[in-house]
Amino acid sequence: MPLHDPAHAFVPYPDVPVAHASTGPLTGLRFAVKDLFDIAGYPTGGGNPIVLALSGIKTRTAPTVQALLDAGAALVGKTVTDELAFSMNGNNAHFGAPINGAAPDRISGGSSSGSASAVSNHLADFALGTDTGGSVRAPASHCGLYGLRPSHGRISLAGALDLAPSFDTCGFFAREADTFCRVGEVLLGPDATPLPARPRLLKPLDLWALVAPAAVAAVTPLFERAQALWGPAADSAAVLDSLEAMYWHFRYLQGREAWVTDGPLIERYAPPLGPGVAERFAWSRAVTDAQVAQAQAFRRAYQAHLAALLGADGVLILPTMPDVAPLRSAPESALEDYRNRAINLLCAAGLAGCPQVSVPGAVQAEAGAPIGLSLIGPVGSDASLLRLAAALSVV
Repeated sequence: MPLHDPAHAFVPYPDVPVAHASTGPLTGLRFAVKDLFDIAGYPTGGGNPIVLALSGIKTRTAPTVQALLDAGAALVGKTVTDELAFSMNGNNAHFGAPINGAAPDRISGGSSSGSASAVSNHLADFALGTDTGGSVRAPASHCGLYGLRPSHGRISLAGALDLAPSFDTCGFFAREADTFCRVGEVLLGPDATPLPARPRLLKPLDLWALVAPAAVAAVTPLFERAQALWGPAADSAAVLDSLEAMYWHFRYLQGREAWVTDGPLIERYAPPLGPGVAERFAWSRAVTDAQVAQAQAFRRAYQAHLAALLGADGVLILPTMPDVAPLRSAPESALEDYRNRAINLLCAAGLAGCPQVSVPGAVQAEAGAPIGLSLIGPVGSDASLLRLAAALSVV
């Protein structure tokens, strides 16, 4: 880890040299990696002392991390993650809260908190994170960064700790559009569903209605820039059945998978889990088979619904989060309420397996804090979305 870490973004592991190629498309760039990914010479702690104690020193590097090293990028260190990646606030009870480089008085967002903090504080040029329910998109919005949640399965998660495998994705952050696209070229490859240069913009009014009025006002200039580039956005609806149905079906599936992944560890070692995380695992343990079966049927229906809405050329455009990041001083109850509001907005891409890019460039004036504008495309359109994000970027 860096000797100087004013953002508290990095796990304080002893520094281990990690070789990288001397030339390649990412030469000259420094990157950080969420402490869910294996890197030879380091343990993998997952934000929890018991997982860290059981880890041992890894002898192999996760393929996605290795691809970045082979492309010439230099590793800076491993970053703090929310505990077991099951949070969205960026406050780890054991390792602390990484600082939001764009709004230091506000949370960075989790669970890829350290990665977003490292990039927003200029301690790395880009960083790897994971996104299950919003863990790249939320901190990207909060910290004023580009952030990608890819199509499910598009970027390898081999050699990384799971949370909910049917939702888990490997994403990344960058401050600049050029860096964002360079990393995408290395990790994504060509699109299975390339979007046209002028996509068909869709404005999901049912999701925009979830966003605080001041946040809507903040992203409106960026939204209008998108329409100037690609044409007027057609009003549409992204919700199937109801927001409540989407929220609960997502939570049932995520909760069951999270308990299958981490329940054995929790039952055997009874680790002291931080606020919010403990309650979520207790709730997840109680999810029933009937709830899971209904949620699986709903997910299949929702995937068909969004695929039909997007076709091969459609892009949903909407605020990434319901508001700017909450203050670091907010009580746990307020943070949990914000998390649940955010899930309503974030679960669409997760349920459908679609890629979503959060684009920076909007600031809520009264709070002095950023909020992102998102593009959601068809499954397999990830690289196209990055190109659109770069075109939309405000310098």
